[in-house]
Amino acid sequence: MTRIFVTGISTEVGKTITSAIITEALEADYWKPVQAGELENTDSDKVASLISNSKTKIHESSYKLTSPMSPHAAAEIDGVHIVRDKIKEPETDNHLVIEGAGGLLVPLNSDDTILDIIMPNYKVIVVSRHYLGSINHSLLTINWLKQKGYDVAVLFSGDENPTTEQIILKKTGVPSLGRINEEILFDKKVIKSYANRFRGVLESL
Repeated sequence: MTRIFVTGISTEVGKTITSAIITEALEADYWKPVQAGELENTDSDKVASLISNSKTKIHESSYKLTSPMSPHAAAEIDGVHIVRDKIKEPETDNHLVIEGAGGLLVPLNSDDTILDIIMPNYKVIVVSRHYLGSINHSLLTINWLKQKGYDVAVLFSGDENPTTEQIILKKTGVPSLGRINEEILFDKKVIKSYANRFRGVLESL
């Protein structure tokens, strides 16, 4: 079964919406290893509220931290030390969508980053959204993953910016899965529509 890790070039670029769409498209399970902040409405809660299928299981996060900040800092505030080996992939016979926290090199502790919990067998989808500096962030993220030997694809989020997207694809050589447009509202109906659109390309990963 496929393991897909969803990371972003920064925070607030659309990882959770992307994860919900992939989860719905594949009727996959979903897992957010580290949740920092928004414990009353976690990313797991958001994904659960956006999917329509009955097959998906939402797995418990390994760490739930109260402050909306880098996991290593949020853990310190909570008096917790994040141990990488305690972040264990849940057992499932289903496809699994794993959503990272923030960007690729966000620290979990003084030694480990999000990159260190991406297993060698994971397919990695990088969510890229246009803003000033996003080309640099996209190239750094994708090239780090490529150097580590991961199978990488990019998915664009938000309004189209052809100049930015073309240079990212040209300089990295990774495939684009497509785009999630800026929508007035992301609800179950919209997520299902995108899931139907992306299902074919996701099944071929």
